[in-house]
Amino acid sequence: MKEYLDIAEKIRNSDAVLVGASNGFSISEGLHLFADNQAFEEVFGDFKRKYGIRSILQGCFTQFPSEEEKWAFYSRLVNHYSGNYSGSANTDALKKMIGNKPYFMVTSNGENHFELAGFDPVNIFEIEGSWKDMQCENRCCDALYPAFELIKEMGEKEKDGKIPMQLVPKCPHCGGTMMLHWAGNNAFIPDTKAAKQFQKFIDTWHNKRIVVLELGIGWRNQLIKEPLMRLVAQEQNAIYVTINKGEIYITDEIKEKSFGFDGDITEVLQRLAEANERVGRI
Repeated sequence: MKEYLDIAEKIRNSDAVLVGASNGFSISEGLHLFADNQAFEEVFGDFKRKYGIRSILQGCFTQFPSEEEKWAFYSRLVNHYSGNYSGSANTDALKKMIGNKPYFMVTSNGENHFELAGFDPVNIFEIEGSWKDMQCENRCCDALYPAFELIKEMGEKEKDGKIPMQLVPKCPHCGGTMMLHWAGNNAFIPDTKAAKQFQKFIDTWHNKRIVVLELGIGWRNQLIKEPLMRLVAQEQNAIYVTINKGEIYITDEIKEKSFGFDGDITEVLQRLAEANERVGRI
């Protein structure tokens, strides 16, 4: 318990909190992009049998025979995992820990859970895109279009693994096919505005007491983990906390100001939130 109290105290005494999250965080909330598990069978069993799809990730990049089938898969994915989402034990714990402190979140997860849980979208950088938007598959321009409302209607009218042809989105500029806004091919449109907000956060809190809280990011991750560890190495007052089930990796350069938890993310976050409340009462 002492280690949890130590971290809770460091968070309370910090000037700002920077959260990084990847697949491990999604898995802890029940969304496993890589698994051929019971949840996948329940949601996509018919797609699995018809197209040989063995995971959500494989389905996202399957070349379906028609746009009606492609968007049936996409809409079922988004409606199931984001349509009714308003937060979880994980995001509740994060809110308790962060409190009123300045914060920023950088994530490779595209399900939009942080924003849907009530965190300010201005303080979120979804580095590999977000399911809330769609874009031209040919990238004739860099415009993004809201997707949630249309996708909800697709889900309501899907039949036999297809959506009605009239609901298939077309690019308003070139009339071409559309895709969800996620990284996967050369057409992906980076969120340069959010990237600038991220850099602004880093510049604003340079040399201040920053706690970097990393959730479910594998050791090979070059998009988030490597830059976060480099940031901690450069910032003399930064503290690094990493939580990942089955794998903890911390470079020697920052190990003296780092904490690693190999365990269930939901459980560890809950303990940290409880420790935060305890520290607040002392």
